[in-house]
Formats: sequence, C-alpha cells, structure tokens
Amino acid sequence: MYSIDDLHNIDDSFKHHRTLTIFWVGFVVYTIGYTMSITSNPIFMICDLMRLIGIVLFIGSSFLMLSYKFENKYLKFFYTVYLTWLLVVVLRGLDLDYEFLKKTLFNPFSGIFLYFAPLILLIPKPPLFYKMVFKVILLLTLFYLIHIGLSFSEMLDHENAGSRDRLEIFVKTLALSSGFILLTYSYQPKINKIIAALSLLLAVFLAVKMARRGLLFITGVVFIFTFLMFIYSNKQQLIYILFSIPVGALIVGMGYSMLYQSDSLLFKKLKDRATEDTRSGVEEFYYVDMELKDWLIGRGMSGLIAAPMGIEEDSKTPGYREGIETDYLNIILKGGILSFGLLLLIAVPAMFKGFFLSKNSFSKAAAFWILLWLLSIYPSTVTTFTMNYLLVWISIGICYSKSIRNMSDEVLKQYFLLTNSEYKKLLQTIKEPTDLTE
Repeated sequence: MYSIDDLHNIDDSFKHHRTLTIFWVGFVVYTIGYTMSITSNPIFMICDLMRLIGIVLFIGSSFLMLSYKFENKYLKFFYTVYLTWLLVVVLRGLDLDYEFLKKTLFNPFSGIFLYFAPLILLIPKPPLFYKMVFKVILLLTLFYLIHIGLSFSEMLDHENAGSRDRLEIFVKTLALSSGFILLTYSYQPKINKIIAALSLLLAVFLAVKMARRGLLFITGVVFIFTFLMFIYSNKQQLIYILFSIPVGALIVGMGYSMLYQSDSLLFKKLKDRATEDTRSGVEEFYYVDMELKDWLIGRGMSGLIAAPMGIEEDSKTPGYREGIETDYLNIILKGGILSFGLLLLIAVPAMFKGFFLSKNSFSKAAAFWILLWLLSIYPSTVTTFTMNYLLVWISIGICYSKSIRNMSDEVLKQYFLLTNSEYKKLLQTIKEPTDLTE
C-alpha cells in the first residue's frame, strides 16, 4: 500500500520532469494552433507555425521518454499487436505528396497522429504525470472559453453550418476533456470543478441551440457518469443519495418536457433534429461500397468511402469522402474489424478492472472515461488526436495498473489536493521536535 511519501518519492526519482513538461507544452501549442485555424478569420501562417512547433516539441520529447514496460502481460501482448497493425494501416495510406503530408500532420481529426495516440501508454507515469494532465485539461478549457467568448454571437446562429462545425470541434478538442475533471471531482480543488462544470454546461446550452445531437449526448453522459461517481463517493451518506436520485429524475423529466412540449425556438430545432434521419443514407452507401477484404483489414489511413452526391462535391474525389461520422465504422474503414476488435480487446477488460477490481475513485473515473468513449463511437467522431482520446489511453493505463488500482482514496486525495509547497511544510511540521515543556 502506497503512502503520500511514497508518491512524492516516486516523483522525486523521475528523471524526465522537464521533458514531460515540454511534451505537454507541444501538445497544447499544436491543439491551439489547430483550433485557431478553423476560426472565422484565421491567420494560417501563425496557425501552421504553431502546429509545426508543437509537433517538434511533442515528438522529440516523447521519444526521449518512451519505455516499453508493462505491469500486465495481457495488455503487453495485445497492445504490441495493435501497435504493429496501426503501423501497417499508416503505411498502407502514406503518400509523400506535399499537400497530403501537410494535411495529415496538421489535422488531429483525420491525420497521422491519431494512430500514434496509443503511444502515450509508453510514457512513464509518476504521480505528477496525472497532476500535469489535470493542468493541461484546465488550460485547454480556458482556451475553449476564450474561443467561445470571441465568437459567441456567431455560435448562436444555428443556421450557419460553419458555426455548427466550429462548435463541435471546439468542444471535442478543448472542452470535453474537462469531463475528466468532474469524474475525478473528489481529487480536485473547488475552482477546478467550477471551471469544468461551467464549460460543459455552456457546451450543453450551445449544443441545444445549434441542434448538435452527438454533442448533447456525450456531454449529457458525462454529467450522468459524474452523478454516479458522486453516489459511489458518498455511498456512506445515504441521505445525500436518497435526496439526489429524485432530484436527478426531476431534472431529466423537466428536460424531456421542455424538449417535447415547449414551443420555444431553442428546443424546436433540437426536437426536429432528434427525429431527423441524417445517417441512414450515408451508411447505406458505406455498406454497399465495402467489400469483404475491406471489412477485415480496412483500406488504410487514406481509405475513401462512397457517399451520396451533394456531400463534399468540391473535393478532389466527388462521390467519395475520407471518412464517416459514425466513428466505429470509420475505424473499420481505415483498419478493418481487425483494428476495431484489437481496440475492444484492450479497452473492455481495462474498463472491467477499473470498475470491479479497484479500491479508489480514480480508477473508476478512468473506467467511466473508457465507457464514455465506447458509447460515443456511434453518435460522434471521438477517435482523434485530442485530449479526449489521449485520456482514453491514459485511462487504459490506469485501469491495467494494479498498483494504481490498489491505492487508497485517502492517499490520492492528499496527494492531489496538497501542493508541493504545502506537502513540504507538512513534512517540516512533522519532523520538528515537540517541546514537552510548553
């Protein structure tokens, strides 16, 4: 059983503090460069430069830290097979054309880096790694609030297709990961919880306003999972649970009533979208175009799929598109059932271990994050090079780590809620001899 002293000793023995910081700085710079590039009036030279700097920083630093060590032999085997297959998927779709390289390097949603996101599992993770993760999530959330603040009037225009797309990218790239702060709320200071809750509530409001069903589903599930974490963390306080369950049911009932009985324009658009079928036509083209070999091994990183006319008519390949909004079908398009199956063989047991073989809320929050990703791969595209998807692999590492799963909540709360300076003061107080004459 680890003590708080053990966790700080592990941090002190970690030799890559600065390198880890550089990695996260590079990732944040890359992410902000991308989100700036999809605003209404981007300065592409600055956006491209930021992404290029970010790439240099996070690639260079990550290769200095990568370590092929595992606590779990099952994970080691299937992860190795999965990484090998991802390399094949990338090589099958690689092109040395300048435009292709620029697009695949600079686009976190369909580029090459989403295939390398699992490598974060190989970065050594002392306890301070998770503290850094929390800080990065909050930093991205603040940038999300800045983006929304600068374009709020535009975000209220639900007839503007560009605004709808930008909102979805802003939330998935910058805000959604704040749900992990809510799931780990018992380890967070009050200000972190407030920022995370406000950002996701704003995302819910804008998702309703812009009639984005996928976003509303994902953010809604985050709040449901947070409620379940609250029940787990307060299982000994029966009065809170008995009070919170009917309150939660009341809120859900009011939401349903407002959506289906209200005449408000705010809910009318969402209600119309809720019954609108925008997927079946696209998916029918997908099923017709895919052959047996494609189902088994996919078409590679650059694989295209047939789509109804009117979709991406201005592209170089009219009648075909680079992917599909249904994420699990997109994974199969690129890497086949082999890729999707290996991913499930890694993720599902991790989730099971986090839920049922752990002694702390941290592991259960990680399991909930994996479950959130699994539930989101139908209504939305979430397998991307974003903090949201990196957290899936970080959570997989947490759930497979027996040492993390066996840590006590008390030690983890002390570690995450005490700053380094506060911990040193506490140590000094403990070590000072007591004057028995006083």
